[in-house]
Amino acid sequence: MPLLYTIGKHTVGPTLRLAFRPTVEGLEHIPATGGAIFAGNHLSVADELFLGTVVPRHLAFWAKSEYFKGTGLKGAFSKFVLTGLGAIPVERAGGRAALSAFDAAIPVLKAGDLVAVYPEGTRSPDGRLYRGRTGAARLAVAAGVPIIPVGMIGTDKAQPIGVRVPRPGKAEIIVRFGKPLDFTDRAGDRTSLREMTDEVMSEIQKLTGQEYVPRYAPPRAKAPVAGEPPVGV
Repeated sequence: MPLLYTIGKHTVGPTLRLAFRPTVEGLEHIPATGGAIFAGNHLSVADELFLGTVVPRHLAFWAKSEYFKGTGLKGAFSKFVLTGLGAIPVERAGGRAALSAFDAAIPVLKAGDLVAVYPEGTRSPDGRLYRGRTGAARLAVAAGVPIIPVGMIGTDKAQPIGVRVPRPGKAEIIVRFGKPLDFTDRAGDRTSLREMTDEVMSEIQKLTGQEYVPRYAPPRAKAPVAGEPPVGV
């Protein structure tokens, strides 16, 4: 586990547990060893904080590549922190540049680490669960690892879009993990990836009880913050 991530597990993690007392269900579905993809609904920036807090192992999150390339003292500090946390850089430009995130994630997964992905591609604008993009399934097939569905409840109330830090007492936080989905014997063609993704989203919906919207979430007007994967992941 990266040093800064370890420090966070012993500082930020206990603070969040004490302040919010999140309910965690399904921890037995998290493998003790080996790579896996956590695919969850995305309600708030706080999703990453609480997911990292309750998962006992290291989780590699996505972060905009700009945070790794900044100049001056601020840029150096940002790069130091994200590298120390084991974050995966993401090019927001799209195309081949965006796919570099997959290239970086595959060896991480094959080495036995965990990666968090949000199939909706962005935070839900209204609390509903939107159609998933096929990136998580594509990554699972390429790396040969299972997908663990994750359901987050209450994080949008604790830290709504536009609020800088989570606020205790605003909602009960619940984190639910579903049974791992093994797609290693499935084909990687477009039709199969779509079917796998729909299976993942169905399991997430069972965990959260959200209303499902069979279309992609509308893109946000502002650029996503660190921790959000590229659209399509």
